[in-house]
Amino acid sequence: MSEDDRRKAVRIQVNDEFAVVDGLLTEYVANLSRGGLFLRCDQSLPEGTEVELNFSVLLDDVERIKGRGVVVHMGHGGASGLGIRFTSLTPESQALLRRVCPGDPT
Repeated sequence: MSEDDRRKAVRIQVNDEFAVVDGLLTEYVANLSRGGLFLRCDQSLPEGTEVELNFSVLLDDVERIKGRGVVVHMGHGGASGLGIRFTSLTPESQALLRRVCPGDPT
């Protein structure tokens, strides 16, 4: 899959309620697709850095996504943060992403 195809993947906003307290939080997931996420944070990591992932998605209940990813870019639309592509997720996390991002082909 080309970089352009990956960028076209369906993305959903998550944890929107944190946007109003952006100045008080150090990091949160700003958007999510089956292929990865954008993590709003002030920290920078070099592209290619592997990261452990463990974050919540607020649905009817608090759900957890756990796995590993790799940093693919820094910053997004003027926002500081990290673009992270999933490299491996727990089976439960994969099932959750299929539920949360049902139209996403990645």
